[in-house]
Amino acid sequence: MDLVTWLIVGLVAGVLASFVMGGGAGGLIGDIIIGIVGAFLGGWLFRELGVHAPFAGLGGTIFVAFVGAVVLLFLLRLLRGGRRA
Repeated sequence: MDLVTWLIVGLVAGVLASFVMGGGAGGLIGDIIIGIVGAFLGGWLFRELGVHAPFAGLGGTIFVAFVGAVVLLFLLRLLRGGRRA
């Protein structure tokens, strides 16, 4: 994927994860970072669990990144004692 695609995937996944988790990680840039890191975390989790995205293409990539971003925000909140990430 090229840089623009990573940014789009990160933005979409980060924003969706922020909505689900009830608050973001510091605005647009924070959501993009959470989404991109979430993509790596989600890819690793899916691979370790032996699961695949339910659909292919960009939608599947965004889904995996979204799952990873939700897990990442959850872990950040646990580490910060329940405060907003």
